[in-house]
This record gives sequence, structure tokens and C-alpha cells, in this order.
Amino acid sequence: MEAKADHVLLTFVAGGISTCCAKTSTAPLERLKILFQAKNQHYKDMGVVRALRTIYHKEGALGYYRGNGALMLRVFPYGALQFVSYEQYKKIISPICDNYALSKLVSGSLAGITACSFTYPLDVVRSRLAFQVADEQIYCGVCHVIRQIINTEGGFPALYRGYGATTLAMIPAVGFGFFAYESFKDCILAMNGSLTKVNTEGQTVLTPVGGLACGALAGASSQTVAYPLDVVRRRMQLAGAVSDGYKYSSCINTFVTVYMEDGVRKGLYRGLSINYLRVVPQVAVMFSVYELTKQFLSQETNARSE
Repeated sequence: MEAKADHVLLTFVAGGISTCCAKTSTAPLERLKILFQAKNQHYKDMGVVRALRTIYHKEGALGYYRGNGALMLRVFPYGALQFVSYEQYKKIISPICDNYALSKLVSGSLAGITACSFTYPLDVVRSRLAFQVADEQIYCGVCHVIRQIINTEGGFPALYRGYGATTLAMIPAVGFGFFAYESFKDCILAMNGSLTKVNTEGQTVLTPVGGLACGALAGASSQTVAYPLDVVRRRMQLAGAVSDGYKYSSCINTFVTVYMEDGVRKGLYRGLSINYLRVVPQVAVMFSVYELTKQFLSQETNARSE
């Protein structure tokens, strides 16, 4: 029982740390993606490089990390819960599902939904803070955003605006992401090449480069499928902060509105190039740091018990 508790704690800490590292490493591109997805009037006609330069000139280096504090408040528990629940769902689903791919996909999807359900309001808060620009500030902090949304947009349920689209996106984004990562990981471990090493316990594990490679491939493949739902989610989250927010009242309505007004490339996949630049290194860092942190904490725990 104690060993099981230690394993859960290790997974919780490793998941939280790895997700924080991953999100912080790509925070500037995350903010730019939000500005592009919701068509902020100051950035809607700019390319990536010009927009990044404009943020720096308008708001300085810290402008790249606007809303990142709220993101970290959400990301640590989100990442921790996601990895812990994934391990637990795997133990439940694998014995009753013989299909390897399906069991990993379902476990990952449920893990993403579980973590999202507990931390979603902070994702809405982060989106609002990241969307505003220096000379047009509406909100002055996390608590202010929460109060404003509750008081002016329909109470506590408004903090879950876009939750439906998010949970739908969890299936391809998180579910397929975990499945892809584990598939690539199993393949690399089976090859037993330069991307693997033997740890102090005699187990074959991924090297840091191996973890980065598996994570990058998993992130690119999962986000391609999930991106339109991410656009829908952002539009709904920001509905209360834009003049035409009344058009984004439900997942289906938002999806149709974006498609009819802007089409596929400039609407449902608007900002996808930024997303690749953001997600591929982000998922790579997340899984790589997760593997390294878990290996390190496991070694420390074993050393203390001897």
C-alpha cells in the first residue's frame, strides 16, 4: 500500500512539474495563438514574427508572459491530475479491453477530461488575461477576472464557458497524444538504440533526447486533429470580452459561425502554424521532463528506503 502511495505521489509531482516546464517554455507562442484565434484587432492581420515584435514593443519582454501566472496556477494541478488519472484509468481499462490502441485512447481521454474538469475556470481566466493588450486592459488580475465573469456573465457557470468543446477536444488531443507517445516510446525501447539507456535499477528507459522525440511526434499528430475544437473553445471563452461574443453561445453554433465567416484555413485552422511551433516543443518538453523527473524521484525514494 505504501509503495502504491509513493508511486501515485511521484506521478503527481512529476506530472505537475513537467507540465509547468512545458507551458512556460512556449508561453509567448501560447499568448500569440490566443490573440490570433480570437482575432484581436491589433494583431489579426500580422504574421508570427511581426506580431511577436509588436508585443515586445508595446509591452516589453513580460508581455510574452501575460496571463502566465494564472496558467501556472492551473497547469500544475492539471498536469499532476492528468498523469495520475491516466495511470489509474490504464489499470482499470487495460484488463477489460484487449485492444491496445483503444485502451490507451480511452484512458488518455478520460484523464484529460478529469484534469480539465477541476481546473477549467483558470483556463478561462488565463485566456482573458492573455487576450487583453497593454493599452486596453479590462482585468487587473486573476481574482478580478473571476469576480467580473461571475458578476456580469451569468454567475459561476460562466467560468465553464467552452467546456463542452474542450472535453470533445480531449479525445484527439490528450487521448491520442498519450496513445501516440506510448506507441513511439514502446517502439524506441524495443529498438534499444541511442535513444535509450539502462537506469540504476537495470531497466531500459528513454534518454532525454528520446523523450523529446516521442513527445514531439505525439504532439504534432494529436494537435492536427484537435485544433478546430481548440479554436471553438477559445472563441467561447472570450465571448464576454469581444463585441460579437453573442454569436458564440454553444459549441455547434460557434463551430458553424467560425466556418461560415472565415472558412477552414482562416477560421477553424487559424493560427495552426503557431500551434505547431508551440505544441511540438511543448509536448516534447512535457513528456521528456516527466520521464526525467519520475526517474530522479524514484531513485531518491529508493535511496532513502535502503
